[in-house]
Amino acid sequence: MLTYALIVTEKTHRTIAALLGGLAMIVLGVFDQQEAFRAVDWNVIFLLAGMMAIANILRETGLFRWMAIRAVRLGGGYPFRTLVILATITAVGSALLDNVTVVVLVVPITLFVATSLQISPIPFLIAEILASNVGGASTLIGDPPNVLIASAASIDFVSFAAHMAPLSVLILVLFLFACRFMFGSEIQAGNRRQFDPAIFKTSQLITDPRLLFKSLVVLAFVLVGFLIHGVLQLQPATIAMAGAAVLMLWGRQNPDEVLKDVEWATLFFFIGLFIIVEGVVKVGIIQWVANSLVVLTGGNLPMTTMLILWVSAVASGVVDNIPYTAAMIPIIKSLSHSMPVAPLWWALAAGADFGGNATLVGASANVVVASLAARSGHPISFGKFLAYGLITTVIALLVSTLYIWFRYL
Repeated sequence: MLTYALIVTEKTHRTIAALLGGLAMIVLGVFDQQEAFRAVDWNVIFLLAGMMAIANILRETGLFRWMAIRAVRLGGGYPFRTLVILATITAVGSALLDNVTVVVLVVPITLFVATSLQISPIPFLIAEILASNVGGASTLIGDPPNVLIASAASIDFVSFAAHMAPLSVLILVLFLFACRFMFGSEIQAGNRRQFDPAIFKTSQLITDPRLLFKSLVVLAFVLVGFLIHGVLQLQPATIAMAGAAVLMLWGRQNPDEVLKDVEWATLFFFIGLFIIVEGVVKVGIIQWVANSLVVLTGGNLPMTTMLILWVSAVASGVVDNIPYTAAMIPIIKSLSHSMPVAPLWWALAAGADFGGNATLVGASANVVVASLAARSGHPISFGKFLAYGLITTVIALLVSTLYIWFRYL
């Protein structure tokens, strides 16, 4: 609790707080160092590291600047129209690639766009965080909790999309509509900003066409690898790290330059967070809560499903949705002896994915964007994000409740 208090109040950098909390679990004897290291989901850590490395190389090609200028030109100088374009790109990209990678690619674009329009980038960045989690919920590879759930429940890519994509699209449409009310006053939605079209010419923006070609080829193979990783019998982290290594070799990149811009603070934040949550699981808190929910519902499937949906959303807003999902999976498996669990998997996916929008520490994408924004001199406060995140989460959960109820119950 003390660790999360430090994170929420921002009195201490979130990475320092998470690492201290993880170390406290070891020092207090909750488990030893070896158990602590086993608690870390290294697949997530190395997946993030590999995709960040690929993104850093892509950034050197000029692709992001080209995309930024295209977005401004398409938006015609209207901030709200530009925000919707960038949020839509983020959501669609998060369905095709993992949402953490997408926000790493989109944030530099957003900073350039906001500077060009002479407005604060924070509303844009918050909208992109929220859109990334909504879009990422639609596919197996879109959001890390989905990978965990699909693996545990033996759900393939097509089946996962068939169940979650319709829900994600509906929520995205409602979210984009709500953006005018949430961000309109901050970005003066109805006002057109003057900009010099000559500044936004897209010619000669790609500074290294050969490296861009190589990067896109490698990225395409990595994406295909994610789609068929089960057939390849390789974890997504292995595919991402292989892609990064091949691209550095083929593109003749200096590893020191590529890796220095990896968000190491974010990665260590997750390491500390995984250890903390494992400690919470170890002492039986999560198991006690889950058992209490089952007792509370009396084994009633509709009630249990709705409780998992809403409790998962609340819990994912407090702790990162990846370790929370990992803790809930064995609990749902244990319920298979007393009730059909298919609705419970979709309730967990929706609750964890959309609940991750509630707070700045609720999902991986949130933390990554917050770190990138702070590095650029535009920190996003916990309270400011909370104001928008809660609205989006409530909308998503109300829609999810109706969707799951009428489709599965």
